[in-house]
Amino acid sequence: MINMNTAVMHDSPIAFPGLFGDWTFTASSKAINIGGGVYWYGIIIALGLVLAVLFCMRQKEKYGISEDNIFDCLLWGIPCGIIGARLYYVIFYLDLFRDSDGKFLWGEAIAVWDGGLAIYGGVIAVLLVIFFYTRVKKISFFAMTDLVMMGMLIGQAVGRWGNFMNREAFGAETDIFCRMRLLLRDGSFIEVHPTFFYESLWNIIGLLIIVLFVQKYREFDGEVTWFYFLWYGFGRFWIEGLRTDSLYLFGWELFGQPIRVSQAVSVVMVLVAAFMLFYHIKLHPHKKEELFVNVLAARKAAEAAPAEEVKEEEEV
Repeated sequence: MINMNTAVMHDSPIAFPGLFGDWTFTASSKAINIGGGVYWYGIIIALGLVLAVLFCMRQKEKYGISEDNIFDCLLWGIPCGIIGARLYYVIFYLDLFRDSDGKFLWGEAIAVWDGGLAIYGGVIAVLLVIFFYTRVKKISFFAMTDLVMMGMLIGQAVGRWGNFMNREAFGAETDIFCRMRLLLRDGSFIEVHPTFFYESLWNIIGLLIIVLFVQKYREFDGEVTWFYFLWYGFGRFWIEGLRTDSLYLFGWELFGQPIRVSQAVSVVMVLVAAFMLFYHIKLHPHKKEELFVNVLAARKAAEAAPAEEVKEEEEV
């Protein structure tokens, strides 16, 4: 299969003929043309991160997480997440980072501004950071991940528009009403699935479901986390099947078809998440008093009780 993403002009005009007729979006992938350039991709990723942090700051009390906890995790999570996302991408696209002699191209491997971040690698790295951090600080791992996963959905929803500006991460050719038209390097046009938009919309819907329903009726720490993996896994499995730039699992095949890494991970993620939700909701139900935020509140109330008794005795 030809990877159309690599054949598209880097600054191709973008049109949605089924929605907006002949109107064309022509902005460059570079926001500022200084030196190597400041790309919209990086700016949009940064915007998604800022919005995710602001959202988490407003929701933190519902999970018993402090402002310091969030900023500490950010300090380690941002660089580790970027490294993890890039490392994951490079591992499964290793041939793209070798020259004709087989020498590894370190300069291209670290050029994240040109695109090439695999979200699963970032999620794995961030989860590892949270695991070690919560162990050291003696706070609930799943309370923290419940909060962070909502931020992840925001970051992913916004960040996908960085793919739009880079003219990448789109799908196969189609005549669907929301198709996206791009110009190839040979001067011809293709009309494709705007999979970056599908995933962005899917993440927004998932966040709304969490905020309006899952969070409101949450009974155990980890419920939001497992719902995230279930929801994102379903969506990513479907969307990945439409894309033309998938990472493949070392040339392995299943039923004569190459195995897409993201689809394989999605299947495992959905099965594990579905089991964990079923186990904690049906087989081993919890009481709301067991939530970390409620345990923390009860602990603080118990610590405050002796002080109140002393104050009352002094007043008497």
